[in-house]
Amino acid sequence: MNTAAAAAPAKPSFKEQMLQARKEAIVQTANRLLAEKGFESMTVDEVAASVGIAKASLYKHFPSKEDLAAAAMVRLMQRTQDFLASVAADQKPIDKLRAVVRWAMEVQLAGEMPSLPHQNSTLRAALMNNRGYLDRLVKISDVLGGWIQAAQADGTLNPKLPAIAVLYTLFARACDPVLGFLKAGGLQSDEQIVELVLATCFDGIAAR
Repeated sequence: MNTAAAAAPAKPSFKEQMLQARKEAIVQTANRLLAEKGFESMTVDEVAASVGIAKASLYKHFPSKEDLAAAAMVRLMQRTQDFLASVAADQKPIDKLRAVVRWAMEVQLAGEMPSLPHQNSTLRAALMNNRGYLDRLVKISDVLGGWIQAAQADGTLNPKLPAIAVLYTLFARACDPVLGFLKAGGLQSDEQIVELVLATCFDGIAAR
């Protein structure tokens, strides 16, 4: 008997594959609507309508609007982790940080970055109780924090700034309204907008 074959996981049934595909479509749609409208304005009805399913079918996958939005945020955290893992290890710490900020802004300009919940949002409370979200957030923060401290040590980032303040500043670029304002102005391409905001974020606006 082939023990390797015996140990192989069973292939999902057609029904299971269809359910997983539907669940992914729901999360992707919620992600898009969260980016376009934010959590407070997004409704379960429009998510279901966009996917082409009944609201009752959606609730079989996600019992509440908060659970649905949290799944989209977990998906974003996983995408972020995947990107961090793809950054070349031999790059300078400052270049790694610039690469992450560039990626986050490109995701936002593409309409794929969910808006962060308000401080008193029910979604924020749900996220604080979501182990999948919190675990990924901690791991992302640890990686970025290490790069920030390394960049401060080599003199490419201001060592007088608390690392946590730098971390939150970089996180903020993922939901920076400046990107939307510049895009609406129509004077720059997405690539030019990213370069402009990168310059103000890492180089500041004071004359050199």
